[in-house]
Amino acid sequence: MNRAHPHTPHHGAPHGRHQEHGTDGQAEILDLDAEILAEHIASITAWLPLKTGPRQIVDLGCGTGTGTFALLDRFPDAHVTAVDASAGYLQRLREKACTRSMEERVRTVQADLDDPAWPGLGSPDLVWASASMHHLAHPDRALRNVRDLLVPGGLFTVVELAGFPRFLPESAPKDRPGLEERCHAATDRFHAEHVPRRGADWGPMLTAAGFTVEGERTIAVNIEGTRSEALGRYALGSLQRIRNAAVGELSAEDLTALDELLDTGSPNSILRRDDLAVRTERTVWAARRT
Repeated sequence: MNRAHPHTPHHGAPHGRHQEHGTDGQAEILDLDAEILAEHIASITAWLPLKTGPRQIVDLGCGTGTGTFALLDRFPDAHVTAVDASAGYLQRLREKACTRSMEERVRTVQADLDDPAWPGLGSPDLVWASASMHHLAHPDRALRNVRDLLVPGGLFTVVELAGFPRFLPESAPKDRPGLEERCHAATDRFHAEHVPRRGADWGPMLTAAGFTVEGERTIAVNIEGTRSEALGRYALGSLQRIRNAAVGELSAEDLTALDELLDTGSPNSILRRDDLAVRTERTVWAARRT
């Protein structure tokens, strides 16, 4: 599920109204989010209240394609229009589509979802927005745009993140236990100012925009890891982004301990730990255009 986020965080969020400052590091987090949480994302696509498989899908704030490819895998007769503000992310998505021999089923569109008028996105019967709505300055307008875009009876799926995942046990690191929770508390203050709708309840906003909410589901993710290269890189990239947001809030002792975790040459690097896990939540709303 898109950009895992923070977003963002994205996962801050790993997906969403991505601007061109999207770096290779952020793109890697989005890709790792898709890899590690693949089963959970597939469970969301399987849960959707659809009577028939959609043929035309729009993925809003597609990032590097987490939702796009999960939807293409789930619905083999579907075509996806993938929309993002970042040309770099869209290029990465197109390269993946070619690698998977899916290029005929994917169209990419570069657009800022905060623009009042959106480019032509067809007449989809499913619109998907994972970790992207909370980035918008004008979400009410975007919700109305989605409603106008959908065919009558079409479904809009919103996936929201609880924030960056947790990776470390509470007792870690040994000299500064509870460090990760303090980092999250610091970034929560940052995101309350800069991304205030992260973690929002989209149900009332969907209803106000003229949708009928047919389902809501919260998915708890708790993946106990062994020493996994992908999991280590996911934790490293996420904690690096958390550091950027929390640096002004952390004590000198916490910052030193965090930097040691992020030092890939240190014997205490997070890449060397064998006790990592992924703990997070994602909430999904399925809303019908009636």
